[in-house]
Amino acid sequence: MGNYSTTKTEIKNYIFARVPLIIIQSAERARVERMIAETAREMRIEVTCYSDTKQIYRPGQDTIRDVESDPIPFAMELLRRKRGTTFVLADVRRVSEENLYSREIVNLLYLAAEMGGTVILITPDPVWARIARMGMLTRLDLPDMDERTAEIREFVRRYGSRYSIAWDENDIQRASALLRGFTEIQIDNILSSALVENGALDRRHIYELTSQKSRMYEAAAGVQEVRVSGDLRISGLDNLKQWLAEKKRIFFASEEELAARGLQTPKGILLAGIPGCGKSFSARMVAREWELPLFKFDIGSIYDKWVGESEHRMADALQFIDNVAPCIVWIDEIEKALSVSDSSNDTGQRVLGQFLFWLQESSSRVFLVATANDIRKLPPELFRKGRFSEMFFVDLPTAVERAEAITQYMEQCLHRTPDAGSLQELVGRTKGFSYADIEYMVKEAAQKALLYGDDAVSSDMLLELTEKVIPFADTNPDVVSQLRSWGNSRAAAASLPEKGGNEA
Repeated sequence: MGNYSTTKTEIKNYIFARVPLIIIQSAERARVERMIAETAREMRIEVTCYSDTKQIYRPGQDTIRDVESDPIPFAMELLRRKRGTTFVLADVRRVSEENLYSREIVNLLYLAAEMGGTVILITPDPVWARIARMGMLTRLDLPDMDERTAEIREFVRRYGSRYSIAWDENDIQRASALLRGFTEIQIDNILSSALVENGALDRRHIYELTSQKSRMYEAAAGVQEVRVSGDLRISGLDNLKQWLAEKKRIFFASEEELAARGLQTPKGILLAGIPGCGKSFSARMVAREWELPLFKFDIGSIYDKWVGESEHRMADALQFIDNVAPCIVWIDEIEKALSVSDSSNDTGQRVLGQFLFWLQESSSRVFLVATANDIRKLPPELFRKGRFSEMFFVDLPTAVERAEAITQYMEQCLHRTPDAGSLQELVGRTKGFSYADIEYMVKEAAQKALLYGDDAVSSDMLLELTEKVIPFADTNPDVVSQLRSWGNSRAAAASLPEKGGNEA
C-alpha cells in the first residue's frame, strides 16, 4: 500500500529488475495510467498499453491501433518480436479465479519471463493466486493529503477567474482533510457540484462539502446526520472546552507531524454524569467548534433477530463512519446499547467486540462523543486506555455556570438581560438545578410572555417558577451521590472548580 510517489518508485524498481508481472490494484485507472506515462518518460523506456477505450496506444503518442477482440495475442506477438517489452493491460477483468482468460494471462506471463519483458495488470479486484505468484503486487491508495491539496489548488486556479472562490491556504487544507477517502474524480465532482450549487465558494461552504460527501455512500443502519445550528451556545463546562481546544489542534495536525512524535489523532471522550447537565449538547458543541459534520450512532437499532445480521449491520455502520471521516460521532446513553454483561448474549458480545476493536484500531479521523447517565452499567472493557482520550464527569452547574445559563436562556427566550440583583437571587434559588431545569423554568416564563406580553413576566414570576421545579438532584439524591463518587475518583471534571469549592 502506498501513495502516488511511493507506488511509482516501486513500479520503477520492478521494471528495472525485469519482474515479469506487476499487479497494480486500484480503481483509478486514469491515475495509474498517468503514473505509468511518467515512469516511461523518466526511465526513457517504451511502454505499450491496452484499454477498452483507447485500444493499443503508447503514452505520450497520439497513435492508436485497434485489436479485433482480445489484446493477449497482440501482446504475445510483441514480446516475441522485441525482448524487454513492457506491456500494460489497463482493463483487466475475470482474473480472480481460474477461467479461459486468466489461463491466457498465465501463458502471457511465462512468455514475458522468457523474453525479459514485463506485463503490468491494472485491476481493482483480487487476482487468482496462480497469477499473483508469478510477480509482484502493489496497491495505489486513494489520494493522500498532499495530493488532495494539490488537486484543490489546481481547481481553485482553474475556476477562480470565472467564479468567486475565496479560499486561502488554511481553507484549502481544511477542505483537503474533509475530502479524505475519495478518488481524484470524486473530489473534482464534489467541488464542481458545490461550486455550481452555490455559484461561489467561501469558508462557509467548506462544511457543506461533507454533506456532498455523505451522499456518495449508501446510508447505514443506525447512523444519522445531525444538523448543528451555527449560533449554538453551551454554558459552563469550561474545563472540557479548554481540553477540546487543545485536542482540536492535534486532531487536524498533518500525518507527518503526528508520525514524527509517534502520535495518533484523539479518539474521543466519554461524558458521564447527572442527567440534564449538558452531555448531549456537548457533541453538538464539538461539531460546531471543530467545523465537522455530526453523526448520531444508535447502536441499539442495529440489533436484529436473524443470526449474523447484527454483526453485518455493525460492520456496515462502522465502514460508513470511516468513509465520511473526518467527523464527530455521537453515541447517546451508550450504556443502554453496550450493557451486555450477560454472558449468554452471544450476539451482544460479538457486536461489542466489533465496536471495541474499531474504537481501538481505527485510523480514521473520527472523534467519538459518548454520553452515559449510569456509568456502572458499562462493560469494563470500554475503559481500557486508548479507547477514549479522556473521561469527563459532568456535575450539576456551579453558581457561575447557573448565572451564565440563566442569562443565556433569558436573552434567547425573553429577549432581556437580567439585572445583577435579580440574577444573583435567581442563582441562589436554583442551587441544585440542572441546565435542563433552568431551561424549563425560563421557557415556562417565555410561554407567559407569548400569551400575555413581555410585561407579564417579572423577576418575581421567575422566582416563583423556581419553586415549582423539582430538580433531579432532589428526587434522586442517592443516584447523584453515587455518580459523584464515581466521577470524583475516575474522571476529569468537565467544569472548572468554583472558587472556595463547588457549592452545587
